[in-house]
Amino acid sequence: MRIRTILTGGLAAVLLAGGVWYAQLDAETRGILAHLPTNADVLGWSQPQRDAAFRAMDRLPVLAEAASIAPSTTPMALPPGKPLVLPGIDAILAGQRIAGLVILQDGKVRLERYGLGFDANGRWTSFSVAKSFTSTLVGAALQDGAIKSLDDKVSAYIPDLRGSAYDDVTIRQLMMMSSGVRWNEDYEDPAADVAQFNKAKPDPGVDATVSYLRKLPRAHPPGTVWHYNTGETNLIGVLVSSATKKPLSAYLQEKIWQPAGMAAAATWLKGATGHEIAGCCLQAATRDYARFGLFVLADGVAGGAPVVPPGWFAAATTKQQDIGEPGRGYGYQWWTYDDGAVAAQGIFGQGIFIDRKRRLVIASNGDWTRASEGPEPAARQAFYKQVQAAIDAGQ
Repeated sequence: MRIRTILTGGLAAVLLAGGVWYAQLDAETRGILAHLPTNADVLGWSQPQRDAAFRAMDRLPVLAEAASIAPSTTPMALPPGKPLVLPGIDAILAGQRIAGLVILQDGKVRLERYGLGFDANGRWTSFSVAKSFTSTLVGAALQDGAIKSLDDKVSAYIPDLRGSAYDDVTIRQLMMMSSGVRWNEDYEDPAADVAQFNKAKPDPGVDATVSYLRKLPRAHPPGTVWHYNTGETNLIGVLVSSATKKPLSAYLQEKIWQPAGMAAAATWLKGATGHEIAGCCLQAATRDYARFGLFVLADGVAGGAPVVPPGWFAAATTKQQDIGEPGRGYGYQWWTYDDGAVAAQGIFGQGIFIDRKRRLVIASNGDWTRASEGPEPAARQAFYKQVQAAIDAGQ
């Protein structure tokens, strides 16, 4: 998940008070606002509420401030390719509650569909798809020399972690989610760390993520156990900003968004102390999520120049940790498949699937019935296989 509590409370008072903020909203945003809840977290929202919110997270400043990311002046063209024939596609889109779907092969659009009243011009929230963008910014910081080595201690870049359970954790271990620090990522448990860390009061002068995580105890020796932890991706974002001396959104714009030819502006939601929420909450057009897949297929070369070190994506998108699921694994903030494919994934149906063998990218945004526990995840995996089979059959 990836946000739970930053979008809560306070809205009812604003609506009642009216004022300058509300008066300046456009008609569409006012309509969206009217459907939003006032006192529940994302997991408690109804489908109509999520349908409204997921396309407008960055237009409701009472909920969360967002940093802007400017598009490229020379967008990457996505020419049409041979239409991909997929039997039952309408039922698949309905079952996945797809807002946006873009399938590229060899850089050409084989299929593009939209639903839920969304279109190619809108921005949909990423949830944890953002983790794979954050991972790539670590690669960029290595290429720039701002980060010396993945085997450096995290506390060398974030001094406020010294003396905590993170003092002996390396950047590599953080990237693989094997820090060994205790963490509860149960999205349906209001007492879980993933629910609590966004609303905990930060220590004076300390980043909100660092403030919470530095108080956590150790559960395992570093590097020995894989355990999914959104808070640690937020920590990676703080590390990148600390190393590069640049806001995460500005670094994304400089290293990926503009060089890779993204065609539309994007945004990145901020946390309590003003830092971008690195484990979540990019807002972008579905076509630009697909362009990121092409950037990965190009091994991080954009505009003729390498953004990440040679071999970065070979390591980042290779299984580094066993997750206890046959045929799957975890790399550097990427979900891996034993057949060589890789995916960025976020709750409620956000995803970028990349298959090097077939030069295939599938970018999808949606609003599933449940965050990750419903029938849709298995159905999406079946859809990926259907697309692969159709390509293999020359469809």
